[in-house]
Amino acid sequence: MHISRLALSDFRSYADALVEPGPGLVVLTGENGAGKTNLLEAVSLLAPGRGLRGASLPEMAREGGGGGLAVAARLGETEIGTGVLASAPERRQVRINGSAASASSLAEWLSVLWLTPAMDRLFIEGAGGRRRFLDRLALALYPGHAVHAARYEAAMRARNKLLGEEGARDEAWLSALEARMAEHGAALAEARSATVQALSDRLAGTPEGPFARAGLAIEGGAADSLAGTLAAGRSRDASAGRTLAGPHRADLRVTHLGKDRPATSCSTGEQKALLLGIVLAHADLVADRSGRRPILLLDEVAAHLDPRRRGALLERLQSAGGQVWVTGTEPNLFEAAGSEATWLAVCDGTVATCAATAKKRGESG
Repeated sequence: MHISRLALSDFRSYADALVEPGPGLVVLTGENGAGKTNLLEAVSLLAPGRGLRGASLPEMAREGGGGGLAVAARLGETEIGTGVLASAPERRQVRINGSAASASSLAEWLSVLWLTPAMDRLFIEGAGGRRRFLDRLALALYPGHAVHAARYEAAMRARNKLLGEEGARDEAWLSALEARMAEHGAALAEARSATVQALSDRLAGTPEGPFARAGLAIEGGAADSLAGTLAAGRSRDASAGRTLAGPHRADLRVTHLGKDRPATSCSTGEQKALLLGIVLAHADLVADRSGRRPILLLDEVAAHLDPRRRGALLERLQSAGGQVWVTGTEPNLFEAAGSEATWLAVCDGTVATCAATAKKRGESG
């Protein structure tokens, strides 16, 4: 499955835009600030969640626009879209073939994974980013993961609010919320564990190459006997102002297997290679399990990659198949992609197909 048509209205820097990419590599080039990442963010919104920037809906609406926004795409015979109305800028709406749907149902139609420059610090910053990365991997394999995550978070917010209230607590309601957290927390932990195990097996069977093989493990965030743990920890959590036990405390630990070294102590280039290795192996895993490859969004992917790794990446992406969107400031970074790729030039909120550029590059290649 790939996006054959992408339409934007009042999204970020785009008053309106229409892109009709091919099924393989989609190369977006342009100066910094031209709007390349905005296009990738629009694609990322066609999956559950807040997109690759994690921004709020009002932040995505075009400055000077009417306050609403829309992103629509065609996948084969299916039309999917999301956006907000100016009258309700905080309320996300989703439509599939013209009918209203939930955001979580998007996972049944499309899997999207991404790497952005902000993720270059994934291994050295807080656990939250790594946990979100793991959940994105799990979601591509288990579409129901988004529903469990949303219900777990909702129950936890309600519990935290109740614990923070003055006076006598409603113990029965607290127990009900904790039971809900335990139910959905167990599903979250199971999906994460199964994802890490399957991906670890996949990576273990990958031969050594330009992208480092990663070892994966989950630390903390146990969901065993969670309802009892939460009940026993009410006073502690009330004092802390947050819930201190549960799957929302889990962390993804990554190791460079070839060097037997934690990713945190690897070079920036090695960390980028580890991330790419994980994402590429996961895309293969999803394709094997579901029969469809996830769409990959690789923002400024050439940064920190030497020419050997960059060439190997393009070769791997093209041989594996599936739709992959990449961005860069210089077209020559992706010259090896040739005329089989869709070449798009981005400038000040406009997108143009570079047919002449693609033809020239195909001839020179």
